[in-house]
Amino acid sequence: MTTQQLPAGSASTSLPRYARVLSIAGSDSGGGAGIQADLKTFSALGCYGMTAITAITAQNTCGVAGIHGIPPHMLKAQIDAVVQDIGVDAVKIGMLHAPEVVQVVADAIRTYGITKVVLDPVMVATSGDKLIHDETVSVLVRELFPLATVVTPNLDEAGWLIGRQIADASAMEQAVQDLLALGAQQVLLKGGHLPGEWVVDVLAGRDGLRKELGSQRIHTHNGHGTGCTLSSAIAAHMALGLELQAAVESARTYILGAIASGAQVHTGQGHGPLNHGFAPVPQLILRG
Repeated sequence: MTTQQLPAGSASTSLPRYARVLSIAGSDSGGGAGIQADLKTFSALGCYGMTAITAITAQNTCGVAGIHGIPPHMLKAQIDAVVQDIGVDAVKIGMLHAPEVVQVVADAIRTYGITKVVLDPVMVATSGDKLIHDETVSVLVRELFPLATVVTPNLDEAGWLIGRQIADASAMEQAVQDLLALGAQQVLLKGGHLPGEWVVDVLAGRDGLRKELGSQRIHTHNGHGTGCTLSSAIAAHMALGLELQAAVESARTYILGAIASGAQVHTGQGHGPLNHGFAPVPQLILRG
């Protein structure tokens, strides 16, 4: 597999190393989503995971009790520390709750020339709790959509971004085009919130890429962190050298296995987590 060159600020080397994936996201104290889900996913797929935490949440399977944002200068310091020493092959971006946080992340991507970026526009938790300020949405679109390799909203998030609900497959098709028109290079619009036993996600790009990815619905109450996990898995596979479509397909295979293997497990009293470690692979060693 080919690997991305080290970003500016990190020393190049031909010595053995791991595929390095940085998650810039919020912390979920319940362990099912956010930074915690991302690190579990990176590890399960054989990558070395790193973090820059944007916010701390008091959260469990039943909901979010509180959110405390990390100061922007501390978020910047986390990103700088990781990239300048260890280096980054791919980045997953999750919860960015405030405009100044979005700006820090966008500036870092530009500064370090990071080209493999998965943006999961996290806005609402599985429990329904709101995770983002209203004024952040326009900044997110303006600053990060053009920098992301792929944007991965679910239907609720996409509806918020384009200003209308997405109620059926035809509305989903138009939503993909509208998201691309907002500046996204590629979009993976996840269709799991539509009714029916067959779930279809749509991967589309400005370059004419269009692929429908379908799978049988897995019935479970344990869906907390599915969006975080899928975006993290895409970033991990990109760090390992896969092109976008192959990375998305491999990530979907992984998350379907994680959902299915944890579908009947009871964790907490609300929406439980996936089984991220259902089939872990050894941490893979690459050459720089």
